[in-house]
Amino acid sequence: MRAKINNFEIDLSKPIDISIPLSNTDENPIAWYIEKPVIEPVVFGDWIGKVSEGKSSTNFNNIFFNPHGHGTHTECLGHITNDFYSINQCLKQFFFHAKLITVEPDKIGDDFVITKDSISNSFSKTEALIIRTLPNQNEKKSRKYSNTNPPYLSEDAAIFIRESEIQHLLIDLPSVDKEHDEGKLLAHKAFWNVKDTHNLNSDARLNATITEMIYVPDEIEDGNYILNLQIASFENDASPSKPILYKI
Repeated sequence: MRAKINNFEIDLSKPIDISIPLSNTDENPIAWYIEKPVIEPVVFGDWIGKVSEGKSSTNFNNIFFNPHGHGTHTECLGHITNDFYSINQCLKQFFFHAKLITVEPDKIGDDFVITKDSISNSFSKTEALIIRTLPNQNEKKSRKYSNTNPPYLSEDAAIFIRESEIQHLLIDLPSVDKEHDEGKLLAHKAFWNVKDTHNLNSDARLNATITEMIYVPDEIEDGNYILNLQIASFENDASPSKPILYKI
């Protein structure tokens, strides 16, 4: 089945999923010092919501997880503001023209940083920017990030992305900011143009989103795609998400 979106023709039968699935196994990626997700059947007395236990006609699980620390998620500026803003209210469109680029972070002191220069070298105007970092090991899908100082985006790079009018930023790291940064959140603030987290400026980017902890396999080539950015309808600053690419 083919469709035309934003004047580009795509084949809907060939989706490219760049999300990481959420599971209750040790294979689930983890960031921000939490434990793995919990997926377990509801229990009422001696009744267990699991068909294989022989006492239920349905599987009926509770799920406990954190969208920021347990896998692919999309967040709005409500992630860093004093006032409440919901990803479900901020993200109202779901198909975008997107550019996938591959970047090798620069070694700066003890850190690996995605700089403005490393992005601008392969940049072109688009609605969504997808950043795949090198090295691109399959282990990203199960990595335990806590206290590992992962690569991050420089403030200048985030400003460049914002000034390039990119509305949606996707990256294969647990955060666009440095893990231990004393709460500065320079890249988050720069991308969303948030100047004061307690008194939101009128030109803050309410409809812009950041998606973190994606995984883009090596066989997916850099270039232009149509992005379908799918979220669950959580009234929360972030939601687990399922970004899907379609070749143009």
